[in-house]
Amino acid sequence: MNTVPEGWRQIPRLSPFNALVGPLYEKRSGDDVSIGVRIEEKHTNSRGICHGGLLATVADLSLGYAMLAKTGGKGGFVTAHLAVDYAGAARIGDWVESAVEVQRMGKRLAFANCYLLCGESRIVRASAIFALADKKD
Repeated sequence: MNTVPEGWRQIPRLSPFNALVGPLYEKRSGDDVSIGVRIEEKHTNSRGICHGGLLATVADLSLGYAMLAKTGGKGGFVTAHLAVDYAGAARIGDWVESAVEVQRMGKRLAFANCYLLCGESRIVRASAIFALADKKD
């Protein structure tokens, strides 16, 4: 099963690293955004299940995209801390998507929590602290 659920669109202009991980998809509603990925063979570990590093990447990306959406695209946040807890697994063909809650956005730091869902199951819980990036000269 390689179809993308209705309402999702492929993310254009991914960074070089995220392009290697993808294809990645997004679903937006107001200032909320979710990231999704269909698990492929390239995403698996030696046990044939989705590699935890991919799930951590999707969680980090989901949290960052949510921060950017909450600022109307005006923020430039970088991950200062990421905690990831694995509570389940995804396999080839599974659709994994994020659900993010931005907890607090300050002038220099922002805090958010995320679940990655595979079907109805929460397979990852992640929390992050983001710092406002310094502007390049």
